[in-house]
Order: sequence, then structure tokens, then C-alpha cells
Amino acid sequence: MLYIGIDLGTSAVKLLLMDGEGRIKNIVSRSYPLSFPHPGWSEQDPEDWLRETVAGIRELTENCDKSQIAGIGAGGQMHGLVALDKDDKVLRPAILWNDGRTAEETDWLNSTVGRERLSRYTGNIAFAGFTAPKLLWMKKHEPELFARIDKIMLPKDYVNYKLSGIHCTDYSDASGTLLMDVRNKCWSKEMLEICGVREKQMPRLFESYEPVGTLTPEMAEILGLPRSVKIAAGAGDNAAAAVGTATVGDGRCNISLGTSGTIFISSDSFGVDINNALHAFAHADGGYHLMGVMLSAASCNKWWMEDILKTDRYSEEQSDITHEKMGRGQVFFLPYLMGERSPHNDSFVRGTFTGLSMDTTRTDMTLAVLEGVAFGIRDSLEVARSLGIDIRRSKICGGGAKSPLWKEIIANVLNLELDSVETEEGPGYGGAVLAAVACGEYASVRDAAEKLVRVTSTVKPDADIAARYEKRYQVFRQIYPAVKPLFQTI
Repeated sequence: MLYIGIDLGTSAVKLLLMDGEGRIKNIVSRSYPLSFPHPGWSEQDPEDWLRETVAGIRELTENCDKSQIAGIGAGGQMHGLVALDKDDKVLRPAILWNDGRTAEETDWLNSTVGRERLSRYTGNIAFAGFTAPKLLWMKKHEPELFARIDKIMLPKDYVNYKLSGIHCTDYSDASGTLLMDVRNKCWSKEMLEICGVREKQMPRLFESYEPVGTLTPEMAEILGLPRSVKIAAGAGDNAAAAVGTATVGDGRCNISLGTSGTIFISSDSFGVDINNALHAFAHADGGYHLMGVMLSAASCNKWWMEDILKTDRYSEEQSDITHEKMGRGQVFFLPYLMGERSPHNDSFVRGTFTGLSMDTTRTDMTLAVLEGVAFGIRDSLEVARSLGIDIRRSKICGGGAKSPLWKEIIANVLNLELDSVETEEGPGYGGAVLAAVACGEYASVRDAAEKLVRVTSTVKPDADIAARYEKRYQVFRQIYPAVKPLFQTI
């Protein structure tokens, strides 16, 4: 049988077609616009997601035996607020995960409601990108629209709804709303009340590998697929990517180097660090995970290369970065171009270059950007290590992981062995695996991941380079506390 995996990203939807042995038969990508109507805001039209997903599925399956397609599973950008009215029409553009407008609401939740209560209700504290602060912002600034909300959904769940006709979400994606009691896997009555939301406005909760339904007759006709095609609940993008790299079960780690950056540590049991610096979420395998999230990761490199240096020749720009230069630079880069989530939870902070001099070269600054993202990931890893979690190796995926240089830098900054897998398709591949489990091809997510995911190469840290980066990291970690007060005034 064949399975469709959807990766509903921030800039594009990527779709892949996978057979039951995990082999990818076809890949299609279709982009859509991203809107920044005010500084720090980030929005998209859900209809753009749907239009490009439908067109992408039609293109993806154009030359295959459509009768063999059994299921569809999606991994999607998390936290985005999709608000529907009583007729299931979109009320306003979706407010995305990297939107920074909710600083006031986030502060109110953390300071007035209180971090201790939030952690007790949900397992997490408020971050500007989460869904609950967005609802409070909408309630205050768009009360007429807020009053018309009939259903609250997340990005990939809107697409799943249009495919299946079911208002649904999964536990991993719902974990990032700050509306779910993660430990007990149910909507938090306390948080719904705080946000002025009723439980009937929330979608039904599923495990990521459960089927929520099948294609509606209308959608089956539009796509040219059998009505029997099952729609898996799917997962948040990072949980789906973790499935796609076999980061399932207890004590596994995955680093995702996409538009945002994450370090993802899977666990059989629920746990949370004392400062809530890491997110404590449900996992797509039925367990839990800790996750540190950087708002800007590979997007920092894209910004530096394309917007500042005005080039798309990434390899050329990085060709002068040798092993001798790694860990010996004088320039530091704070990668907080959109504010930051883990571990700082600071929507005001922005990026900086520190240590520039008259002999600084563009190569020095290019290296600093790559190192700055690696140091940011290291910040979250240090929180996990403070909990006694012993991580010695990790999988790595995402667009940035296609760079051998960047993988070397990250391996040495984190002092971890980094495994690359045969299929580096992240959330889309994980979504297809979830679909295969939903259709009964595999007994469990762990069973599927262990059978389908194969490691093809490993980058090991070099002792000398890792030692140099250890010294540089100790300097890097002093920069944010030093500049933090400036951004409150800026």
C-alpha cells in the first residue's frame, strides 16, 4: 500500500508518497505567502495551505495507482491559531508560531496567573508563540471576531478537517496550545476558563497514529482518491520529524535544523524541568518528550546569505571555513531575529553581532552565524543535562542538516555524535509513517520507526575543536544576560 505524508511548513507544504517498506516514491513541494502586517507579527491564510496541499496531492499521485493509497498523515507547524465561525469559515488570518505580538498576554499569564499554576495545569509556562496568549490577544483586540469563534484549530488540523470533515487534533500538537493538561492528555478546564473558551470549541483529541476518519466524498472526488483513504491524526512538526528519525521510546534525541531549531528528547514518562525552560509535551509515539525551541535557526543563515550578503551560493561563502578556524573566531552572533523561546522565553530580544573589529571578514561573520545557532541549541541541551539526562548522540534533520559544515560545527559545540538518516524528509516522512500505523501496516509507531529508519552516516566531534568550542560557549552564554535589559528599552 501507499501512504501520503504532509509537511505543512511555514513557507511551503512538502508532500511525499511512501510505500509500506518506507521507500519514497515521489516528492512535491508547493510554496505559499507569509505575511508580516506589523513588526513582530506573522500570519498566513489557511486557505493557502488547503489550496496548495490539494494541488500538491493531485500532483504527487498523478502517475501512481491511486487505488493503492491507503492513508494520509500530516506533520505541521505548531501553535498557530486558526479560528472558525459556526459555518466553519476562517475568521481571520492564522496567527503563527513565530508571531511576537502577545508579549503582554504572555507576561500576564506567567506573572498574574503564575508560572506555578500554569505548569500545574498544563506542564508548561506561557511563551509568546503559544496558542493561549493568541486567544487572549484576540479577545482583547478583536472582541467581535473572538465572540464569533465556534472552533479553535491548529494549522495541520485545519487541513485534516477539510480532508475528513472531523474537527480533530492530536496530543503532541495540542501540547503546544497551553490549553491541554499534558500529563493527563485532556483539555485543561482551568486554562479554557482563563482564556474564555468552552471545551466544545476545542477539537477532539487523538493519539497521533489513530485514524480520525476517511476522506469526505467531496474531497475524494477533488483528489481523485478512494473514499476509504484514512486520515491519521498526525503530529506537531517536531514530533513528526522525531518519528521520521526513529526518535521514539525512552532517552532518544533529535535535533531539527529548519526555519526554527529544536532539540527533542523522547521519554516514556512525563517530566518537566523546574524552570519550565524546556517544553514538556506529548509525543507522537504515545509517550512524552522534552523540547527546546529556537525561533530562528536555518532562517538565520538564510537571512544572512540572501538578505544581507545578497547571494544564494551558500557553499562558496562557507568554503574558507576550515577546521583551523572552528572555535577560534572573535565574533559572536545571537540568533534571536524573532525573539527567543527556549530557554530564555524573551519576545523582546533580537539578534546581535558582538566582537566586530576592523579586521573582521565576511567569512568570520558567516561562521559566527552558524556557531550562534549551534550555541543556542546547546543552551537547551544544558537544561536537559541539568536534569540528569545523559545524551551522548543525536539524530539530526532539517534543511540546515544538509550542510556537512554546519553538522560538524554542531557536533563539536554540543560534543555529541550526530547521526544522519537515509530519508531526511522530517515531518513529511513522519506523517507518512503515522499514516501507515493508522492503517494497520505496523503495530506501533516504535515498530514502524525501528524497521523503516536507517542511519547512513555519523559525524563525531573532534576533541580539540570541541575543547575550543567549550571555551567559546562559556563566553557566548554571558552575552544574552548582558544585553537583555537593552531590548526592553529598544
